[in-house]
Amino acid sequence: MKIEEILRYFPTNIYQILYKIFSDDEKILDEVREIRLKAERPIVIKLRDSDFILEYKVLQSEILNIVEKLCENSIYAYKNQICEGFITVQGGHRVGITGTCVIENGKIINVKYISSLNFRVAREVIGCSNKILSNILDIENKTVFNTIIVSPPAKGKTTMLRDIVRQVSNGIKEINFVGKTIGLVDERGEIAACYRGVPQNDVGVRTDVIENVSKDVGMKMLIRSMSPDVIACDEIGNNDDIEAIKYAFFSGVKGIFTAHGKNMNDLRSNVKIYDLIENKQIEKIIFL
Repeated sequence: MKIEEILRYFPTNIYQILYKIFSDDEKILDEVREIRLKAERPIVIKLRDSDFILEYKVLQSEILNIVEKLCENSIYAYKNQICEGFITVQGGHRVGITGTCVIENGKIINVKYISSLNFRVAREVIGCSNKILSNILDIENKTVFNTIIVSPPAKGKTTMLRDIVRQVSNGIKEINFVGKTIGLVDERGEIAACYRGVPQNDVGVRTDVIENVSKDVGMKMLIRSMSPDVIACDEIGNNDDIEAIKYAFFSGVKGIFTAHGKNMNDLRSNVKIYDLIENKQIEKIIFL
């Protein structure tokens, strides 16, 4: 991860403070997960297991200056992304945005008085799925099992899914597993992290990515247009997601998904997901 990909969006004084911290302490650089800025509040650097708080208070004008840089001085061009609550920048890093939402007909049409930014540091962990991959691959039938990967938030399920997609897409020579065409629905730009249409993360040579669309719409579009062997998406849960998954299964497409939860009881609490399990449409459940 190149920290310069993130720091270049900060005003000079904040840039210098953060650059010195990351240059002086390699552990902080290795463990940084988020850089959080709030107007008139200290900067918080979230590490793997702790927080590092700087006494520097961010000005509202500095927040706006950063947003302008993120939007390449054309906030209007990024209006849709801002209304979704985030902007994805080069390198696959995602910047969360909060402020005062302007609502029209039940939809967010603008976010004004932007007050908080959360730079979420994108990290690929190549090979992190090696330990569980044998549970996902259906070697006998030369495909994958319909799989759900389950964990609480921020415990690595998206990182795990990304690496699984990469390996299944590329194929695995060591076990003569031929790569599969994968349709990846990247609703929030966190998996492939496309920047101007180009994935910033390695999701494999046979993977087609559709982003900034709801999972149910994206799955159906990919099935109809790209003929995938496998569909993959993150954080399934609502009724529309489940209906689209059933559509995929009925179309002969396999699926690898993630969901929030700690244990089987959490899955049981989501009736729609548990229905897929009860009907044996989901063949593998992996808890992280």
